[in-house]
Amino acid sequence: MPIVTPLTKLLGIRVPVVQGGMQWVGVPQLAAAVSNGGGLGILTALTQPNPDALRAAIRETRTLTDKPFGVNITLLPSINPPDYAGYARAAVEEGVKVFETAGNNPKQLVDYLKANGCTVIHKCTTIRHAKAGARMGVDMLSIDGFECAGHPGEEDIGGLVLLARAASELSIPFIASGGIANGRGLAAVLALGASGANMGTRFMCTVESPIHQNIKEKIVASTEQDTVHIFRTLHNTARVFKNKISQEVVAIERRPGGAKFEDIRELVSGARGRKVYELGDPDYGIWTAGIAMGLINDIPTCKELLETIERDAEDIISRLGRMVVPERSAKL
Repeated sequence: MPIVTPLTKLLGIRVPVVQGGMQWVGVPQLAAAVSNGGGLGILTALTQPNPDALRAAIRETRTLTDKPFGVNITLLPSINPPDYAGYARAAVEEGVKVFETAGNNPKQLVDYLKANGCTVIHKCTTIRHAKAGARMGVDMLSIDGFECAGHPGEEDIGGLVLLARAASELSIPFIASGGIANGRGLAAVLALGASGANMGTRFMCTVESPIHQNIKEKIVASTEQDTVHIFRTLHNTARVFKNKISQEVVAIERRPGGAKFEDIRELVSGARGRKVYELGDPDYGIWTAGIAMGLINDIPTCKELLETIERDAEDIISRLGRMVVPERSAKL
C-alpha cells in the first residue's frame, strides 16, 4: 500500500519525495528519472543560461516522462540578478504547474505563479520565514534543517527541533529537507509531522545524475564529517564538500579582520564548481554536499532508490504501529 500524504495528494505522485533543485544537477535526465520513479523531479531554472534554454529543457523533460515534474527558481542576492520573471514566464507558458521557490523575498514571483494556477512549494530555514511564506499564499513549505547542503540559514537549528516546531506552528503542510537519504529518514520526518522529504545529495549519487562518475564515487566514499561551512563570516553560510578549495576559503575567513567577498571570489566561482561535475576532480572548485553523505553507500537508478525508500519507510511505519498495544497485552 502506498504512503498517502498531503504532498502525494497535491502533486499526484506515489512516493512523498521531492528531488532538490540543485544547480548544474537538476537537468531533464535526472528530473524525468525521479518523476518516472514515483517522486517529483525538479528542473533547476538557473542551470539554464536563459529563459529560452529553460523552455527547451522543459520540452526535453516531457519527451522523457509523462509524470508531473517541477521547476526550481532560487532568488539569489546579486548586483545583476538573473531574469527571474522571464524564467517563470517561460515555465508557465510551457505548462509547468509545480514550482519550488527559495531565496530572497519571493512574493512577486509567488503572486505571478499563483495567478496562473500553479502549485508553489517554498523553501525556508526558519519558522519565522516559513510563516511569512504561508502568508504569501504558497501551497506548501520545505523546511531546511542545519543538516542540509547549500544554504542552511544562520541559526544552526537541526531538523529534529525545526520540524517539530513546524508541525506545531505552521498552518499549511510542509516537507522536510536536510540529512534525508533513505526510508528511515522519510519515516522519521513523517513522524515529525512532515508530508514528505526533499532530497538533494542522495539524488546526486544516482545513475541518472549528470555529474561525473568520480564525484559520485567520492560521495559514496565520504562520511557525514566531509562537509564544511563557508561564508559564515559573510552571514551567507553554505555547507559544501570539504576539499582543498573550501578549506582555503575557511582559512581566509578566519584571518584577523575577517574577509571580504572579493578575497575569495575566484575560489568560489560557480564556473569552477561546474567543472568539478564535468571533469570529476573533487578538488577543482566548491561543490555542494550535505551530511547525508554518511548514509550513501551505492549509486542506484532513481527508480531503484525510490522503490527502496518507499518499501523501507512502509516497513518502519508498520513496525512502529505494532509498538502500540492494549495495556493488558503489554503486561503479558
